[in-house]
Amino acid sequence: MPAAVYKFASTRQYMAGDMERHAVPTDNIFVPIAADSILPQIPIGRHHPVPRKGIEDDEDQTLHPNKFYANAFLGSQDQPIWTHPYSIWWGNGHGEDGQYPTWGMCIGHVEADKISYDEEKPPKSYTNAQRRQSLIMSAQELDSSTTLTTDTHLPFSVNINLNHHSAAWEPKMTIPVVQGMSFITGGYRNATPSILCPGNGFKGIVGPFRVGRSTKYRITDDDGYSWIMYVNPVPGIDYDARLFQPIDQHTFVGPSNFKGTIQIAKNPLHEDCEALYDKATGAFVAEATLTGTVTDTRGTYTLSYTKVGSSPILMFVLPHHLQSLDPTSTYKITKLQLRTTTKGMATAVWAEALSFLEPNLPTTMCYSPWIPGLNPAQQRTRFSVPTMDVLMAAADKDLRTMLSEKVPNDSMYYAGKTFAKWATLCYVMRETLAHAGFPSALDHLKTEFAKYVDNRQRYPLYYDDSWKGLVSNAGFSDPGADFGNTYYNDHHFHYGYFVYAASVIATLEPGWLSVGDSKQWVNSLVKDYAESDYTGRDYPFSRNFDWWHGHSWAKGLFESADGKDEESTSEDGFASYAIKMWGKAIGDVNMEKRGNLMLAIQARSFSNYFYLQSNNTNQPTKFIHNKVTGILFENKVDHATYFGTAPPLVHGIHMLPLSPASAYLRPKPFVREEWDRFFTPSSSAPGSGSGSAVALAPADKVTSSWRGILMSNLALIEARESWEFFRDGVKGVWDDGWIDGGTSRLWYLCFAAGLGGAR
Repeated sequence: MPAAVYKFASTRQYMAGDMERHAVPTDNIFVPIAADSILPQIPIGRHHPVPRKGIEDDEDQTLHPNKFYANAFLGSQDQPIWTHPYSIWWGNGHGEDGQYPTWGMCIGHVEADKISYDEEKPPKSYTNAQRRQSLIMSAQELDSSTTLTTDTHLPFSVNINLNHHSAAWEPKMTIPVVQGMSFITGGYRNATPSILCPGNGFKGIVGPFRVGRSTKYRITDDDGYSWIMYVNPVPGIDYDARLFQPIDQHTFVGPSNFKGTIQIAKNPLHEDCEALYDKATGAFVAEATLTGTVTDTRGTYTLSYTKVGSSPILMFVLPHHLQSLDPTSTYKITKLQLRTTTKGMATAVWAEALSFLEPNLPTTMCYSPWIPGLNPAQQRTRFSVPTMDVLMAAADKDLRTMLSEKVPNDSMYYAGKTFAKWATLCYVMRETLAHAGFPSALDHLKTEFAKYVDNRQRYPLYYDDSWKGLVSNAGFSDPGADFGNTYYNDHHFHYGYFVYAASVIATLEPGWLSVGDSKQWVNSLVKDYAESDYTGRDYPFSRNFDWWHGHSWAKGLFESADGKDEESTSEDGFASYAIKMWGKAIGDVNMEKRGNLMLAIQARSFSNYFYLQSNNTNQPTKFIHNKVTGILFENKVDHATYFGTAPPLVHGIHMLPLSPASAYLRPKPFVREEWDRFFTPSSSAPGSGSGSAVALAPADKVTSSWRGILMSNLALIEARESWEFFRDGVKGVWDDGWIDGGTSRLWYLCFAAGLGGAR
């Protein structure tokens, strides 16, 4: 029996069905990258500052600190977990801030009328009502001795246990938590189930009704919304589920000594939805597994659900799922929809297994500027003599800067950006310019990169055997050091730059792969943020990229009242692009395919949730004017960054680094709307901040390196104007301060030229 269901051994006894496993395709792209092995130059330790709070899995079990359920083992363990469309959190006995005091599991679902907007007009942020209890699933025995533990930590699921230690028989609840689950399911052992309603209490309870072997109750909560509750006793026990009784305005209690499950779901359409829930009750999902295949430019990924019970599985999916759902499965779509907190409406589908198709993978994208839809022969790689003269002059200057530049030694993030910049310079110098300085540039890049492979940088990497990953030792005394790398923040951002740089080195000099630990070290970085082996020992499967949400989460081991978040879609996409190119460079076909598939899914999810064209229906109408979300959390959206609120920052962080993937991830209609709204020089686009130049929205008012980012992004829609800016500056005057430390003027020129800005 797989570990995923050992907490439900007693529950399985009454299910007619058993664990249902799904076949893995022979050409599945989710296969191991390389054998697990920590390089000898990387120390191994179990002294991470964050404890494994309440985790029952043994110390050798690979954990998932970046997944949606991390709040269950961080901090006070009582911040919400968003499964979409629901949120759940442990009551932990609290009764402050309008919370109904409970030791049970709180259930929330927030409708649009409970959104709070900031006071700006139009608003720059919105938040869903935090920890708003709709119902609470509990047991009479739970009290101040209750503890919360978790077990069976998997990529898409976890078990949450509420344990009671004041009696020998330890009544316990276990809640299997899975992304998209249609029921909140509680598994009870020798307990007295109790359903609570906060606020003014229940407005109505109707029942019991028999549904096969289940007993059903219709519940109306304090806000007037309808819910369905099903009681599913274990067969063979003497338990009458018809005897649930209200004992006061807030409390609905069943008989004692209950063994089995209680399942609760919101019912927005009454009879129509109730029939769906009636059909699905009695079974629950224990875990989900992911498989995928890629043939030419067509990719497919499948989520297969391992269930307990014989009833069909009803699951919720997000808007981008519906767009890409295998056409042969459209009959599985139901009329049941519930609002999610930050991603539009979730739709219920019948889901033993769900396959999603991405038909336009960017297989021909390489290192040069790339235009979607053009075949390789049509892509611009050669230019006129005057254009080449401009590029050569820029290369001469950037090469001198590179050879005298030091790698930032206090940050993996900034070091990675520097290596990526140098690698791009090397590529353009050889492949586009045949520049005589290429050998010295490549040698400089390899020499400095080798210091990191050998772990000789100022803050070396450690393998953390507590949470399973490579972390900088800079943060063992300061959680915020290097943007929280030691606490598993931003690993895809940090390590993606290194992986990209390594892919360029390996492409330009294939023999480098056999020099020392070069290949093995880079593979370790890929494994850290994008492990593809479900059963890997040293790293969790897909640490950062969430295959259900369709994008990555940046937050690691930090308790968060608003859940995980993502601030930079462009760096998220760049990390996938790096995987694609590293796979290509080392001949790992499956890795290259995974990178292509990730990019395709990101292009879809970014346009649904982050990039806000005027026709976007997934974000609130009054928020669409912002054009990008800024920071997207699981419970709120803030048109800002962690380092400022000026438009160049908020939008620019979703642009950098401009790369061949940018034209694929940032569709032209969106770029045009965003530019016209915020950055057209002649516009009266809104500014913000303290009044400094960088706080003004029009691009010609920006005097910092964000100007270069904005003007390079302009190449996606106005390549000629972008080219002329990077060639001539403003009125013939050029300012090196316009160039971000992670890129070069040469690349921006090449980027604009390749997109049609120069001949």
